[in-house]
Amino acid sequence: MTDSTRPPLPPFTRETAIQKVRMAEDGWNSRDPARVSLAYTPDSRWRNRAEFPVGREEIVTFLTRKWARELDYRLIKELWAFAENRIAVRFAYEWRDDAGNWYRSHGNENWEFDENGLMRLRFASINDQPIKEADRKFHWPQGPRPADHPGLSDLGL
Repeated sequence: MTDSTRPPLPPFTRETAIQKVRMAEDGWNSRDPARVSLAYTPDSRWRNRAEFPVGREEIVTFLTRKWARELDYRLIKELWAFAENRIAVRFAYEWRDDAGNWYRSHGNENWEFDENGLMRLRFASINDQPIKEADRKFHWPQGPRPADHPGLSDLGL
């Protein structure tokens, strides 16, 4: 794997699409904007809520700002559908703001990859649900979700 190639490569099978989704989840759970940006083409285009970052530099800026605001961030992604070089996922993540208010953010993403397995398009729709700290379901230490931690469907999300 290099900065210009990110296996598995399209066209995706069910197994490689699931692998790609888990790799994306693990990357985002690192909360390392520079590392995460390398999974995207240099000119990648996003829609994330009402923001439209273009390119790795803007992605790094966006993610840096996001994770400065969304504290104790924990994310689970799940494959929804795939075909050729596209993958659709649903996801949920939990986070708190600097006042200690907890949220579970639910959403869907549509991804399109280039021939090198880098994501060139990412369209995200996200809704925030206030939750009580006692209602949190994502309790692993910062970093990748443990292999034995339930996924979204297992958690009823």
